[in-house]
Amino acid sequence: MRGSIHADATTMAPEAALTEEAAVAGGAADEGVQAETGVLAAAQAGDDDAFQELVGPYRRELQVHCYRMLGSIQDAEDLTQETLLAAWRGLAGFEGRASVRTWLYRIATNRCLNELRAGARRSRDLTEMRKQEAILPEPSRRRAEPTWLEPYPDALLDEVPDRAPGPEARYETRESVSLAFLIAIQQLPPNQRAVLVLRDALGFRAAEVSEILGITTVAVNSALRRARAGLEENEGLQRPDRENAPLPGSLQERRIVDGFTHAFETGDVDALVALLTEDALLTMPPLPLEYQGQAAIGDFLASVALREGRSYALRATRANGQPAFGAYARDWDSPVLHPHGVVVLTLAGDRIAGVTRFLDNVLMTSFGLPESLRAA
Repeated sequence: MRGSIHADATTMAPEAALTEEAAVAGGAADEGVQAETGVLAAAQAGDDDAFQELVGPYRRELQVHCYRMLGSIQDAEDLTQETLLAAWRGLAGFEGRASVRTWLYRIATNRCLNELRAGARRSRDLTEMRKQEAILPEPSRRRAEPTWLEPYPDALLDEVPDRAPGPEARYETRESVSLAFLIAIQQLPPNQRAVLVLRDALGFRAAEVSEILGITTVAVNSALRRARAGLEENEGLQRPDRENAPLPGSLQERRIVDGFTHAFETGDVDALVALLTEDALLTMPPLPLEYQGQAAIGDFLASVALREGRSYALRATRANGQPAFGAYARDWDSPVLHPHGVVVLTLAGDRIAGVTRFLDNVLMTSFGLPESLRAA
């Protein structure tokens, strides 16, 4: 964690500091200016409780926004904390010409852009990832770069206030946190990504986005056109078929989940393959490897994930609007099952169109899953 709202300010490069100063200074006129004058005045006078009342309703949606921008729940939480810290420190300069919500989005978006431009997440140690690549079977195809992506718990999405995206939004809230959408926007330059998220996922008007990013409306519209074109060109974008996907918690979904759980826990590769669509895709972020089709995924499962001597227990959860599992590897000489990452399914009709395996065991905590299991 990078700090609470009372922590010391993070050291920033001069360019980032200038951007942050502009973000905290205030926003343009907004028709949705909130009637929070009394609470705002108390917060500006240093009342911490008033500040929490002022920004608390937006905390979770800001985290979701940072998650869309960065693709990482851990980074999103860090940047949300930084946003609240910056808002607390810059509150005296907030004149109320824009809504508190728009002002907070301005700070959060610019923080995320600073993070993306710094390239800190691209400089992570890739040694372990390369070791894993070397021992895996040849994939159907390779991406040019790693996909820095983590799953987002549905339980946290449920905490976002029932605030529908603006009228200009193209995506419903849960569609805009789908794995396919997040993978696709990672291919966009930071500014285009920000414009697309603010306009098409959140429904901010072009003039609002112009104020949030400190660029002209013409530049906003131009970036949006390029972002939408890039999204369509990206073959990783497979927007979920909402008409055919089973409803969450439905009997159809439960049958698929139960079938997957039984087949995976018993190591039945043939049964797993039978649950897949013909063009199903298996990925393991951040590894830039993709296994597509029943044959390729079946070979991977038989030779790697479910090879002889390996077995697992699964614990159901939900992520990014889809069924998910915490996986636990069984160690035959110990009664303890150790965490082995999170698996997210993408469903289409009565089949599985995508299997995404996240190998970071730290994610178990985000989903409220146990750190280990005891064998029955």
